[in-house]
Amino acid sequence: MSLYRVIFEKPCHLSVDLEHRALWAIKQLNFDLKKDGDLRKLQIFELEEIQNEAYDNARISKYKTKLFHDRSINQKNFVPGQKVLLYNSRLHLFSDKLRTRWSGPYLVHTVFPHGAVEISDLKNGSTFKVNGQRLKPSTPLSLSHTGLLKWVFANQSTRDEALLQIFLLFIVNLLGPFL
Repeated sequence: MSLYRVIFEKPCHLSVDLEHRALWAIKQLNFDLKKDGDLRKLQIFELEEIQNEAYDNARISKYKTKLFHDRSINQKNFVPGQKVLLYNSRLHLFSDKLRTRWSGPYLVHTVFPHGAVEISDLKNGSTFKVNGQRLKPSTPLSLSHTGLLKWVFANQSTRDEALLQIFLLFIVNLLGPFL
């Protein structure tokens, strides 16, 4: 029973053309199950291929991102006998914006292959192991002006970093007796 007959309580008479189209639509809905099953399998395989491509693209993107970030990591190579500074990573409750967080200098005794470094304090001679990421090479503070310029430009990658380093070393040398 059609919806039209339920609502208006009389049959609906369509033109021949509309009835032909309605019959054609019904025939299309009564499709072949084997053909439809094959189409569905094909769609599933295509979906799996798209998922595999997305997985590969994500893996390639992660690899490229890792390479990009790894390029910016500076490898620190320490040798025994080198003077280094140690980063003070304790919890800071009060903000000491202008206070340095580097302590030292310390002397490198042993460099382990997994990144740890054994250092000793120059003041009291105590020896301990630290993570190599917490160390940086100590900068010489008492250089002549020409030696200072040569040292700064040799150790800095850009001109702005070199000028900043010169300014900071100048301030440290100027305020050295007061620190």
